[in-house]
Amino acid sequence: MTSHITHIWRLLKWGRTLARHGALTGIERDPLTPGPVRRLVRIARLGARVPRQPRYADAFQSIGPAAIKLGQTLATRPDLVGDHAANDLLRLQDALPPVPFATIRAQIEQSFGRPLDAVYKSFDEVPVGAASIAQVHRAVTTDGRDVAVKVIRPGVIDKFNRDIATYEWAAAHVEMLGGEIARLRPRLVIANFKRWTVRELDLRREAASASELSEAMEAMPGYRIPVIDWDRTTGKVMTMEWIDGIKISDRDALIAAGHNVKDLAARLVNAFLRQAISEGFFHADMHQGNLFVRANGDIVAIDFGIMGRIDRRARMWLAEILYGLITGNYKRVAEIHFEAQYVPGHHNVDEFATALRAVGEPMRGKAASELSVGGMLDGLFAITRDFDMQTQPHLLLLQKTMVMVEGVAHSLDPDINMWETSGPFVKGWLRDELGPEAKAADTLIENWRTLQRLPGLVKRIEDAFPEKGGAPPPPPLSEIKLIRVGGGWRYALVATIAAAAGVLGSALLHLHL
Repeated sequence: MTSHITHIWRLLKWGRTLARHGALTGIERDPLTPGPVRRLVRIARLGARVPRQPRYADAFQSIGPAAIKLGQTLATRPDLVGDHAANDLLRLQDALPPVPFATIRAQIEQSFGRPLDAVYKSFDEVPVGAASIAQVHRAVTTDGRDVAVKVIRPGVIDKFNRDIATYEWAAAHVEMLGGEIARLRPRLVIANFKRWTVRELDLRREAASASELSEAMEAMPGYRIPVIDWDRTTGKVMTMEWIDGIKISDRDALIAAGHNVKDLAARLVNAFLRQAISEGFFHADMHQGNLFVRANGDIVAIDFGIMGRIDRRARMWLAEILYGLITGNYKRVAEIHFEAQYVPGHHNVDEFATALRAVGEPMRGKAASELSVGGMLDGLFAITRDFDMQTQPHLLLLQKTMVMVEGVAHSLDPDINMWETSGPFVKGWLRDELGPEAKAADTLIENWRTLQRLPGLVKRIEDAFPEKGGAPPPPPLSEIKLIRVGGGWRYALVATIAAAAGVLGSALLHLHL
C-alpha cells in the first residue's frame, strides 16, 4: 500500500504544476472551498508566476496521461469546476509525443510471442495518432487486409495505477471535510473514473465493446463500427478494419465531397439517442477526432475505450426528462427526479418544478442556433445545490457525451435544433415503451418469469417448513418470568435448579417404569 508521504509528495508536485498554469485560482477564491484546501492551494502557488487567464488543459497535459483523462471527466462537471474551467478542459486533445517504433515493436512481439513480420505483412513505423494511453499505426495483415493497429504505450498501466491510487486517497480526505464538497461525492467520481480507465487499459475489452456496439447498431443505416480482427488482438494490441474517410470536423471537405452536412448532424444525434436510450450502451467518447464519414456517406466511429451503460429504468426516466423539457412539462420532470430519488423527499416537488421552469423557459421560443443542450445541463447543475441533489455518477458519462454530440452536430449544422431533432425519437421510444402494448408485453414476460421461479420457491418453503415427524406437536408452554440475580446468588440458584431437576427426573423415570 502506498504511504501517506508518497501521496502527499505527488499531490505537491501536481499542485505546483496546476498553480503555475493558474488552474488553482478558482478553488482558492471559491467561498465554498474548505479552509484546509484553500491553505494548501496558497502554499502550492508560492513563488509561482501565475497567468491571468488559467490554462487548465495545459496543466493537465503537463501532469500526465491519467490527469488528461481526469481533465476530460471534469469537463463534464461545470458545477464542480466552473463554466470557464469546463470549457477550457473540453479542448484536451489527449495528444502526446509518439513512443519510438523500436519500443512499440517490442510491445507487439511480446504480446503475440512472434516476430512482427509473422503477424503483419507491412507495418508503418510512423503512427497516425498518439494519445495518452495508446498510439495507432497503419498496417497490412499477412492475408492482405488494410488494418489499424492500436498499441498500449509501455509503462502507462503502472503509471495510471499509481496516479489513480493518489486520486482515491485525495478524494477520501477531501470528502472527509464535509460540506459542499461531500455533496459532490468526489470518491464516487474517482471510482467511476477508475472503472472507465481500467477498461481502456485492456484492449480486449475495448474490442469487445466495439463488437457489442456494432451488433446493437446493425438496424440503423448510415452508422458503422469497424470490424475487429480477433486473431490479432490481445490485452495490449488491438487490430481492426482500416477506415478511409473524412474527419467529421472537416466541414468544408465534407461539403466538397458532396455530403449533406445537415443530414449527417441529424443522423449523429439520432445515433447517440438510439445508443443511450434504446440500447442503454453508448459510445462515450464521440468527439470530432473519433468520427469519420466514408465516401458512401456512412458515419464511422472509432476508439471504444470509454463506453457508458444505463439500465432500463434509468433510461425510462431519462427519456421522460428529455421529453418533458422539450414539451415544457416541468411538473412531470420534477416528479421523475423525486421518483428516481435524485432529489431528497423533504423538498417540495412543485418548488422544484418552478426551478426547472426557470431553466427551461428562457430557452423556449429562441432561434435554433441559440438552443443548447449544454446550456440546459449547465442550468440544471446550477439548481442542484439548492435542492441537495447529490452527484449521480452513472449519469456523468451521459452528460459528457451529450455535450460532445451537440458540439459536433453544431459544427456540421449551426442551425440544428437539438430539441426538434431529438423530440420525435424520444417521443416514439416512450410511446413504444410506455404504451398499452408494451405494458401488456411486460406483464406477460414478468408473469412467465414468476411462474419459472415457482418450483424453486416451493423447494425453499419446504426446506424452511418440513413435514411433521412421528412425534406429536408439543403443547404450548407458558411464559415464565425468570429471576435475574447476580454474584454468589447466581451459583446457588443454578445449583438448586440442577438438584431439583435431578429429583424431578428420577421421579419421572420411576413413574415410567
